[in-house]
Amino acid sequence: MVVALAFLAGRFLYRIVEFLRHWYVRSTRIAWRFVKGLVRQIDYRFALIVTLKNLFQPLYGDYSFLGYMFGFIFRFGRVLIASTVYASIILASGALYLAWLAVPPALIIVMFRGYVLLK
Repeated sequence: MVVALAFLAGRFLYRIVEFLRHWYVRSTRIAWRFVKGLVRQIDYRFALIVTLKNLFQPLYGDYSFLGYMFGFIFRFGRVLIASTVYASIILASGALYLAWLAVPPALIIVMFRGYVLLK
């Protein structure tokens, strides 16, 4: 009987550890890959690094004063828009991920509060 109880306790602890590993470690990897892939797809459109490297270059090879001026204005606007989009995606995904991490503790708290309220 004692061996069976020890086995069940060991399996219970094992399942708890596996759940926590699945919920926190594996989900972190999945979320990170998703956000990284999403930012890469969006970067295909915005090309932030390339735009930053060419920020002070003239637009379409027009080396006049207007070419330099418009090149800087348009590229700076593109950098602002891309930075805003990237920041909003990263902040939104971070907030969603923090909510995801808070689900198990929140359920435990709700479960114990409900148990205390029933007494």
